[in-house]
Amino acid sequence: MNSPRRQRREADPALSDPERLYVITGDPDGSERASLDLVTMVVAKAQPKPTVQPEQAVILRLCQAPLSVAEISAYLGLPFSVVTSLLTELLATELIESRAPIVRATLPDRSLLEAVMHGLQKL
Repeated sequence: MNSPRRQRREADPALSDPERLYVITGDPDGSERASLDLVTMVVAKAQPKPTVQPEQAVILRLCQAPLSVAEISAYLGLPFSVVTSLLTELLATELIESRAPIVRATLPDRSLLEAVMHGLQKL
């Protein structure tokens, strides 16, 4: 019995079209982009307004729960630089908020854990 083979998806030529990406990001007006990296968490603060771009509306719908910039980029199939440009505009209009991911605290010193364990054993 032959197992079904996975077929590769054909790359959408519109996704790699530089003109389309330029239209999405808009004319560069010299403003700085927000300092976002791949693991920055983004969450929507409002529903999409009728005036936002379609890609920005999708971002607002996706980010009802926190998502990283990398996840947003993957879901949209857009390069990181384009997504950061879209997110910068959404941040400026206060439709989203972003924060650095919560860093897991470093583990306590082993000697401290052993002292606590020995103290509990003596009880």
